[in-house]
Amino acid sequence: MSASPLLVLGIESSCDETGAGLVRDGRLLGHAVASSMDEHARFGGVVPEIAARAHVHAFTPVVRAALDEAGLALSDIGAVAVTTGPGLSGALQVGLTGAKGLAYALDVPLYGVHHLAGHVAADTLEHGPLPDPCVVLIVSGGHTSLLLVRDLVRDPIVHLGDTLDDSAGECFDKVARVFGLPYPGGPAIDRTARQGDPHAVTFPRPLTGPRDDPYAFSFSGLKTAAARWAERHRGTTLPVADGAAALQEAVADVLTRKAVAACTAHDVGTLVVVGGVAANSRVRTLAEERCAAAGITLRVPPLKLCTDNGAMIAAVGDLLVRAGAEPAPLDVSIDPSAPLESATLHPVARPRHPVAAGAV
Repeated sequence: MSASPLLVLGIESSCDETGAGLVRDGRLLGHAVASSMDEHARFGGVVPEIAARAHVHAFTPVVRAALDEAGLALSDIGAVAVTTGPGLSGALQVGLTGAKGLAYALDVPLYGVHHLAGHVAADTLEHGPLPDPCVVLIVSGGHTSLLLVRDLVRDPIVHLGDTLDDSAGECFDKVARVFGLPYPGGPAIDRTARQGDPHAVTFPRPLTGPRDDPYAFSFSGLKTAAARWAERHRGTTLPVADGAAALQEAVADVLTRKAVAACTAHDVGTLVVVGGVAANSRVRTLAEERCAAAGITLRVPPLKLCTDNGAMIAAVGDLLVRAGAEPAPLDVSIDPSAPLESATLHPVARPRHPVAAGAV
């Protein structure tokens, strides 16, 4: 008789959300998130030191809240998974230190997880195992990538295209600030766009020409075009709703056009859209329309699993446990700028070199 699947605790602390999730055999049993977003709003962006301090205060309460929701105890945890990169260095360190402490105290294996692989795995908690293969569009505050994914935890992740500069989320945040909208910019753009006309302003669709890389992204020029449009209205009332709607339409058009084209070119029948910008209403609607027209199955996680959370990290940990993957070494460290090559991320801290004798 085989042993029952392990309960995996996932910890996420790469930016301004402290997340804990509990997954067993592909099922989400409980999760909780604490955000320090309000503390960063007055600065117009995330302040790394504030984020790290917030993680210190939130770590234990968030883990306890996830356990309480699941009706479980610390002693039920059979493995711990934690984001080891990419992200803010101090924030990642807090999450890893806490995860190491729990894994050591409970005498259970620890797994280092790539943050973006977590976003991909989030969809499995709602829709089950990922089809092999599938095309994944990751759209978040810091990343925009088109991936070809087979087995998420066993096979290398193939990058079809990435952003060359600003991500879609960065574009929303920076333009929202120019438009006088609050931080975070993505939700503010989405709300404001509902009252505007997406055809009132003609914004560019970057890298969509016949000679451009069909799967690469670039949103810096779009951001600049929106800023210049706003400047032309200086001294008059800025039609913010129209600008927001047109900007959102341009971003959604580029994202979904390239994603569907990738599915068609690689003969893949499923598109998975994940990350914080996957919560954008126009991105979701246009993806649905274009996938339906192309005969492609669209999978998007529920809104609560699009933004950063511990459940998605637990989902990767659960897949790793069931695949028999090697746990992380005790000296596992963080990699704040880790490229997405595989779901596991087990960087080891580099030894400090002693100061040479006589050196000042």
